Formats: sequence, C-alpha cells, structure tokens
Amino acid sequence: MGVHDGGRRVRRAGTAVLPWVAAGGVYGWASWCYGGSSAPSGAVALVGGAVLVLGCCAAYAVLVGGSGGFFGALLLSLGMLLTVAAADQAAARPATATCAVREVHTKVQHSAGEGAPPTRTVYRFVLGCPGGYPAELKEDRAVAEVGDRVEVAYDPAQRVSAELEGRTTPWKPAAWAAALLGLSTVIAWAKRAPEGPSDRLRTS
Repeated sequence: MGVHDGGRRVRRAGTAVLPWVAAGGVYGWASWCYGGSSAPSGAVALVGGAVLVLGCCAAYAVLVGGSGGFFGALLLSLGMLLTVAAADQAAARPATATCAVREVHTKVQHSAGEGAPPTRTVYRFVLGCPGGYPAELKEDRAVAEVGDRVEVAYDPAQRVSAELEGRTTPWKPAAWAAALLGLSTVIAWAKRAPEGPSDRLRTS
C-alpha cells in the first residue's frame, strides 16, 4: 500500500516538474539558436523548437489527462513561447544604427484567455537604415512617428530581431512565462491519477 501510494506521488511530482524542465530545455535551445557560434539554420531552429514545444505539451496533456490536461498544456505552450521571447531579448545585439522611421503600422493581439497575457497593441516601424538592415522594428508602444530617427541595436548575423538601443530586457516575458508555468504546475499537482484496480479492491 505504501509503495503504491509512494509511486503515485513520485509520478505526480514528476508531472508537476515537467513544465519547468520543458521551459529549461526550450530556453537552452533558443539561446543556442540565437547566439551559439555553431547555431543551426533558421528552418532547423524553427522545426526543432516546434517539436520540443509540441512534444512537451502532448506529454503533459497525456500525463495529467482530462480538461485539466488540455488547459494546462495550453498554459504550458504559452509559457514556453514566452520563454523563447525571453531568450530572444537576452541575446546579444552588438551593432547599432541610426535609422529613419518610414512607416508605422499597428496590430492588436488579443488575449488567449484567462491566465494568458492581456490584449496588447503591437507597433511595427518600417525603417530606413544604412545598408538596408534592420528593415523594421516592433514595439508594444508608439516610440516614434514617421520622420523621426531612432537608435537601433541589432545582430549583424540577423539571428534575432532588432530592438531600440537600451530597451532589450528579458524580465517582462520571463515573468509572464513563470506565471503561466506556475499555473500549469498547480494544475498538474492538483490533478489526481485515476483510481486503479488495487485501489478499488482496498476500498470495497
């Protein structure tokens, strides 16, 4: 009886830890793809990351089961994507350029539901930079108007997107990722495994 219950607790704890192990794996993969000296091509990086995210979410859904497994896997997928965003923000952008803002476009990104990041507006600035790169800049607020000049930090190898100089910080996406991973952990820990035959025999 004690061994059986202990095994169930171990499996339950392992499932609860899965979101953090998955996030660590995807962060390591993204960091290597963004800044490694022998980083893979963009296509390999994208496919590898997608397989990692989908595989971890599928494993979580199967281990937890039911509606809790579905919603927990959804939170886990969002948390892992935000982990990738944190790795992107943490990546080095050693070069800078002064660029003119040619166009400004806005797009509203709606929230995926309760517990997910809120609805936000993304501003896309079309740039005119020396040499033609970077060609655009994306921000969550209107940092410039058409005709303004902005100082942009970028990676000459074009592995990560350009950012305003001095504004690259991984803490915001990392905080959201931690919150979503925490929720998926709570769901996994609270979910009880189905009662097995030995459990029914003991209670009959």
